Amino acid sequence: MTALEKTALRFEQLGVSAPQDIAASFAELHSLAAAESAQIHGADSLESFRVKWLGRRDGICSRISENWLKAAPPEYKKSIGGGLNELRASLEAAIESAKSSGADLATGPAIDLSLPGVERPVGTHHLIRQTYEEVERIFMSIGFSVVEGPEIETPYYNFEALNIPEFHPARDNMDTFYIEGSGGHLLRTHTSPMQIRTMEKQAPPVRIVVPGKVYRRDNPDATHGYMFHQIEGLAVDNDITFCDFRGTVEHFVREFLGAKVKTRLRPSYFPFTEPSAEVDASCHVCGGEGCRTCKFSGWIEMFGAGMVNPAVYGFVNYDPKRLSGFAFGMGVDRLAMMRYGITDLQVLFQNDVRFLRQFP
Repeated sequence: MTALEKTALRFEQLGVSAPQDIAASFAELHSLAAAESAQIHGADSLESFRVKWLGRRDGICSRISENWLKAAPPEYKKSIGGGLNELRASLEAAIESAKSSGADLATGPAIDLSLPGVERPVGTHHLIRQTYEEVERIFMSIGFSVVEGPEIETPYYNFEALNIPEFHPARDNMDTFYIEGSGGHLLRTHTSPMQIRTMEKQAPPVRIVVPGKVYRRDNPDATHGYMFHQIEGLAVDNDITFCDFRGTVEHFVREFLGAKVKTRLRPSYFPFTEPSAEVDASCHVCGGEGCRTCKFSGWIEMFGAGMVNPAVYGFVNYDPKRLSGFAFGMGVDRLAMMRYGITDLQVLFQNDVRFLRQFP
């Protein structure tokens, strides 16, 4: 009979008459554990030692707790419990010591530390998000702040307060997504409603850009989609002139497309600006000489803009005699396509990894 079996028999029979017999039994277990821990060489033998002594089901410590401690008379439980805790602490220390001893526990092939590390792919922002951030950076550098608003809007903020009357074609079901059963709510067709919401809450001066998704009833093709991205801007203050407007536009175009790019303004019409203009930039690919990108015209249409129509100020209780300002709205998808030479809008939203990896 082994020493462990003798000790187990002594505990199981509870034939002890004095605490010193319990101490002697645990001393015997300590000696046995120390002898076995000295023979640990490698991870396999370490695991076998751990399971034998500390295993939850059949480990020696578990058997002591289940078969000896629970069955012991009350006067012996304190001695047996204390001895068990000391034994368990000694075993855990022996295991940690074996782990920290180093290379003998390695079971796999040796690691060559001179080899290069494994390259892990790192995700990046989508091209649309990168374009958003670039546009926002340019305008924030000249004092604008970024605000965001709801994608579900009321006709008042999306149309009426922007001087778009009830029977304007833009409000037709053929152009706008109305939400059935919502009392006339709709998916916003531009981010301009936040211009009104901001002016309602903030006294001049106001300088904001408003990024976000917008929705219109367009058939998807290479240059159109029913969901796309816009960023609109508004500046209102005392004595803002058309020269301020043009200077801001030219600054943005040069920062976004390059210092050599020129701009021109063409007369246009928008209900919420007067006068209104289309902003064109000289082709950044051919330098204005004519190429496929600019359709051999030398110019690329950028976005619509103009001075804020005084009628809009009436919806936000601004004094049109004292205040003036300008507004603009640009398609972020179009800006990304223009800058990176993309010819099909739909590839921006198809999640083709081969395409996305081109724009880290």
